[in-house]
Amino acid sequence: MALVEETRTSKIKVQPENLHHLKATPETVHWGYFHPNIKPALRVKSGDLIQAEAITHHAGDAPELMMDETVKAIWEGVQPEDRAPGVHIMTGPIYVEGAEPGDMLEVRYFRMVPRCNYGSNLAANWGHLYQEFDEKERVTIYELDPNANTAHALYAYDFEGKYLIPGTVTHCPECDREPALVGVRVPARPHLGTAGVAPAIDERVSTIPPGLHGGNIDNWRIGAGATMYYPVQVKGGLFSIGDPHVSQGDGEISGTAIEASLDVLFQIVLRKDFKFPSPLLETPDHWIVHGFDEDLNQAMKNASLDMLHLLTEHQELSRNDAYSLMSVATDFGVTQVVDGTQGIHVKIDRGIFPEKGVVKDID
Repeated sequence: MALVEETRTSKIKVQPENLHHLKATPETVHWGYFHPNIKPALRVKSGDLIQAEAITHHAGDAPELMMDETVKAIWEGVQPEDRAPGVHIMTGPIYVEGAEPGDMLEVRYFRMVPRCNYGSNLAANWGHLYQEFDEKERVTIYELDPNANTAHALYAYDFEGKYLIPGTVTHCPECDREPALVGVRVPARPHLGTAGVAPAIDERVSTIPPGLHGGNIDNWRIGAGATMYYPVQVKGGLFSIGDPHVSQGDGEISGTAIEASLDVLFQIVLRKDFKFPSPLLETPDHWIVHGFDEDLNQAMKNASLDMLHLLTEHQELSRNDAYSLMSVATDFGVTQVVDGTQGIHVKIDRGIFPEKGVVKDID
């Protein structure tokens, strides 16, 4: 199946007791928030593998295509008043034995498989050009072609009113469907929009904005073959995944990606041998640092400072050399502008360094 990517798994020898299956049920999800006091849905040791279900909160945009019995059970089991203050369905949390504040969780994503071959994109009231579209919201339903690794629009419809309630269910057979993007195919690149550890705050923290705990980073590169490093903030880490996507561009300008449920295989490794101030992404070719703020200029500065930290602390460059390298060899991009807290990412090619881009004390 072309949508399944596997990397590194051939190098991992794991005993059956070290492979855990985490189903998404009303008892194993928390809808719209992170919190340090959520009862763990799973306890693991460093190095364990987890096969987990990530369910999109947009399954109700085409329930006949995107909701099976498991998904319906979550809608029925988690009451609307408990879907707050954010919107994303998070599977977890996962308690990592021995994890303490100041450690890092290295999360290696190996495989992301669509639960069904359909997804939804919403031109939302929080979209960047909402005013320019006369404050109209619109849903486009996409179908995946696993063999071609692409997605194409099936139909679109205008959403009446405002899309405000998490888990909204629209019965589109009763609405006016219209053709959309006829003949257009977009690349499918399954990834997690939201994942992270519990913040050290004794209240519900919304899943909508990204932050130092991870959260709604919305970087499409967080897919199979990528590794994320999350700074642990509470005992056990309490790691959760959600907001699964099958395609998104940098910016996520209309308000959402193609939202679609995924089955995710990943490994969690507890790291006590290095620290990093923010969520750090490793891909086969790049290191990618993230910066967040309500002001995009400040997010740019935050990303710049953390890339400076990466180059000086882990590649042992001088600040002057690192600053020069950042100007001539790093690429900055807008991750998203629709989550309240906006995101900038900056990537650098791992292959330009003498040791093939292996960062000191990380690999």
